[in-house]
Amino acid sequence: MTSTRAITLNALSLYGLALLLTAAFAAQFALHELPCPLCLLQRILFATLAIGPILNIRFGPRPSHYAASLLAAVAGAVVSTRKVLLHIMPGDAGYGSALLGYHYYTWALLGFIAAIVLLAGLLLFDRQFEDDTTHPTAPSGFAQGAVWLVIGLTVLNVASTLLECGFAACADNPTVYELLKH
Repeated sequence: MTSTRAITLNALSLYGLALLLTAAFAAQFALHELPCPLCLLQRILFATLAIGPILNIRFGPRPSHYAASLLAAVAGAVVSTRKVLLHIMPGDAGYGSALLGYHYYTWALLGFIAAIVLLAGLLLFDRQFEDDTTHPTAPSGFAQGAVWLVIGLTVLNVASTLLECGFAACADNPTVYELLKH
Protein backbone atom coordinates (compact mmCIF):
# COMPACT_ATOMS: atom_id res chain seq x y z
CA MET A 1 0.00 0.00 0.00
CA THR A 2 1.41 3.37 -0.96
CA SER A 3 1.48 6.42 1.26
CA THR A 4 -1.15 8.10 -0.92
CA ARG A 5 -3.51 5.15 -0.61
CA ALA A 6 -2.92 5.03 3.15
CA ILE A 7 -3.84 8.70 3.44
CA THR A 8 -7.03 8.06 1.47
CA LEU A 9 -7.92 5.19 3.85
CA ASN A 10 -7.20 7.45 6.81
CA ALA A 11 -9.53 10.10 5.36
CA LEU A 12 -12.23 7.46 4.86
CA SER A 13 -11.81 6.37 8.48
CA LEU A 14 -12.29 9.98 9.58
CA TYR A 15 -15.50 10.21 7.57
CA GLY A 16 -16.61 7.00 9.31
CA LEU A 17 -15.87 8.54 12.71
CA ALA A 18 -17.73 11.69 11.65
CA LEU A 19 -20.74 9.56 10.74
CA LEU A 20 -20.58 7.86 14.13
CA LEU A 21 -20.37 11.18 16.02
CA THR A 22 -23.23 12.55 13.92
CA ALA A 23 -25.36 9.50 14.76
CA ALA A 24 -24.65 10.08 18.46
CA PHE A 25 -25.85 13.67 18.07
CA ALA A 26 -28.95 12.48 16.21
CA ALA A 27 -29.86 10.21 19.12
CA GLN A 28 -29.17 12.98 21.59
CA PHE A 29 -31.24 15.66 19.90
CA ALA A 30 -33.85 13.84 17.80
CA LEU A 31 -34.67 11.24 20.45
CA HIS A 32 -33.99 13.58 23.42
CA GLU A 33 -31.59 11.07 24.98
CA LEU A 34 -28.87 12.80 26.94
CA PRO A 35 -25.66 10.76 27.09
CA CYS A 36 -24.54 9.41 30.45
CA PRO A 37 -20.96 10.02 31.69
CA LEU A 38 -19.69 6.73 30.23
CA CYS A 39 -21.40 7.55 26.91
CA LEU A 40 -19.63 10.92 26.90
CA LEU A 41 -16.35 9.16 27.60
CA GLN A 42 -17.00 6.84 24.65
CA ARG A 43 -17.54 9.87 22.42
CA ILE A 44 -14.29 11.41 23.63
CA LEU A 45 -12.45 8.18 22.88
CA PHE A 46 -13.96 8.01 19.37
CA ALA A 47 -12.72 11.57 18.84
CA THR A 48 -9.32 10.54 20.25
CA LEU A 49 -9.31 7.64 17.80
CA ALA A 50 -9.17 10.31 15.07
CA ILE A 51 -5.77 11.60 16.22
CA GLY A 52 -3.82 8.93 14.31
CA PRO A 53 -5.55 9.50 10.96
CA ILE A 54 -5.28 13.28 11.37
CA LEU A 55 -1.53 12.98 12.02
CA ASN A 56 -1.16 10.56 9.10
CA ILE A 57 -2.89 13.00 6.77
CA ARG A 58 -0.83 15.96 7.98
CA PHE A 59 2.62 14.35 8.33
CA GLY A 60 2.35 11.10 6.37
CA PRO A 61 1.73 7.58 7.70
CA ARG A 62 3.80 6.56 10.73
CA PRO A 63 3.49 3.54 13.01
CA SER A 64 3.38 5.88 16.03
CA HIS A 65 0.29 7.62 14.63
CA TYR A 66 -1.49 4.29 14.27
CA ALA A 67 -0.33 3.36 17.78
CA ALA A 68 -1.98 6.48 19.23
CA SER A 69 -5.28 5.45 17.67
CA LEU A 70 -4.78 1.86 18.75
CA LEU A 71 -4.39 2.96 22.38
CA ALA A 72 -7.56 5.07 22.09
CA ALA A 73 -9.43 2.08 20.62
CA VAL A 74 -8.31 -0.19 23.47
CA ALA A 75 -9.36 2.40 26.06
CA GLY A 76 -12.69 2.77 24.25
CA ALA A 77 -13.22 -0.98 24.25
CA VAL A 78 -12.57 -1.05 28.02
CA VAL A 79 -15.06 1.77 28.69
CA SER A 80 -17.65 0.20 26.38
CA THR A 81 -17.21 -3.20 28.04
CA ARG A 82 -17.78 -1.54 31.43
CA LYS A 83 -21.01 0.00 30.13
CA VAL A 84 -22.19 -3.31 28.65
CA LEU A 85 -21.46 -5.09 31.93
CA LEU A 86 -23.52 -2.52 33.85
CA HIS A 87 -26.60 -3.60 31.89
CA ILE A 88 -26.00 -7.31 31.34
CA MET A 89 -28.34 -8.61 34.02
CA PRO A 90 -31.57 -10.26 32.81
CA GLY A 91 -34.46 -7.83 32.97
CA ASP A 92 -32.25 -4.74 32.76
CA ALA A 93 -33.76 -2.49 30.08
CA GLY A 94 -30.39 -0.89 29.34
CA TYR A 95 -29.67 2.78 28.86
CA GLY A 96 -31.17 4.66 25.94
CA SER A 97 -32.71 3.34 22.76
CA ALA A 98 -31.66 0.21 20.93
CA LEU A 99 -30.64 0.06 17.28
CA LEU A 100 -31.19 -3.30 15.57
CA GLY A 101 -31.55 -4.91 18.99
CA TYR A 102 -28.35 -3.51 20.50
CA HIS A 103 -27.87 -0.41 22.63
CA TYR A 104 -25.46 2.28 21.47
CA TYR A 105 -22.79 1.24 23.98
CA THR A 106 -22.80 -2.29 22.54
CA TRP A 107 -22.38 -0.84 19.05
CA ALA A 108 -19.56 1.31 20.44
CA LEU A 109 -17.82 -1.81 21.78
CA LEU A 110 -18.14 -3.47 18.38
CA GLY A 111 -16.83 -0.28 16.75
CA PHE A 112 -13.78 -0.10 19.01
CA ILE A 113 -13.03 -3.79 18.42
CA ALA A 114 -13.32 -3.24 14.66
CA ALA A 115 -10.96 -0.25 14.96
CA ILE A 116 -8.40 -2.39 16.81
CA VAL A 117 -8.52 -5.06 14.09
CA LEU A 118 -8.37 -2.51 11.25
CA LEU A 119 -5.49 -0.59 12.82
CA ALA A 120 -3.53 -3.78 13.36
CA GLY A 121 -4.20 -4.70 9.73
CA LEU A 122 -3.00 -1.31 8.48
CA LEU A 123 0.23 -1.71 10.42
CA LEU A 124 1.01 -4.80 8.33
CA PHE A 125 1.59 -2.71 5.19
CA ASP A 126 5.17 -1.44 5.52
CA ARG A 127 5.38 0.29 2.16
CA GLN A 128 3.22 3.18 3.39
CA PHE A 129 5.99 4.09 5.85
CA GLU A 130 8.72 4.43 3.24
CA ASP A 131 10.19 7.91 3.01
CA ASP A 132 8.40 9.63 0.14
CA THR A 133 10.18 12.99 0.20
CA THR A 134 10.76 12.91 -3.55
CA HIS A 135 7.15 13.85 -4.22
CA PRO A 136 5.81 15.68 -1.16
CA THR A 137 2.19 16.58 -1.70
CA ALA A 138 -0.31 18.53 0.31
CA PRO A 139 -3.31 16.57 1.57
CA SER A 140 -6.23 16.50 -0.85
CA GLY A 141 -9.39 18.47 -0.25
CA PHE A 142 -11.11 15.14 0.48
CA ALA A 143 -8.63 14.43 3.30
CA GLN A 144 -8.63 17.99 4.64
CA GLY A 145 -12.43 17.98 4.66
CA ALA A 146 -12.41 14.82 6.76
CA VAL A 147 -10.00 16.35 9.26
CA TRP A 148 -12.03 19.55 9.69
CA LEU A 149 -15.33 17.66 9.86
CA VAL A 150 -14.09 15.51 12.76
CA ILE A 151 -12.56 18.52 14.52
CA GLY A 152 -15.85 20.43 14.14
CA LEU A 153 -17.91 17.53 15.47
CA THR A 154 -15.53 17.17 18.40
CA VAL A 155 -15.94 20.86 19.25
CA LEU A 156 -19.72 20.46 19.06
CA ASN A 157 -19.50 17.44 21.40
CA VAL A 158 -17.48 19.46 23.90
CA ALA A 159 -20.03 22.32 23.74
CA SER A 160 -22.92 19.86 24.12
CA THR A 161 -21.24 18.26 27.13
CA LEU A 162 -20.70 21.66 28.72
CA LEU A 163 -24.40 22.46 28.25
CA GLU A 164 -25.39 19.07 29.67
CA CYS A 165 -23.08 18.96 32.68
CA GLY A 166 -22.17 22.57 33.34
CA PHE A 167 -18.95 22.95 35.29
CA ALA A 168 -19.70 20.08 37.68
CA ALA A 169 -19.71 16.31 37.43
CA CYS A 170 -22.29 14.98 35.00
CA ALA A 171 -25.42 13.34 36.38
CA ASP A 172 -25.50 9.52 36.24
CA ASN A 173 -28.84 9.63 34.45
CA PRO A 174 -29.10 13.12 32.94
CA THR A 175 -32.54 14.49 32.09
CA VAL A 176 -31.85 18.21 31.47
CA TYR A 177 -29.12 20.45 30.17
CA GLU A 178 -27.71 21.97 33.37
CA LEU A 179 -26.70 25.27 31.76
CA LEU A 180 -30.10 25.69 30.08
CA LYS A 181 -32.45 25.01 32.99
CA HIS A 182 -34.06 27.92 34.72
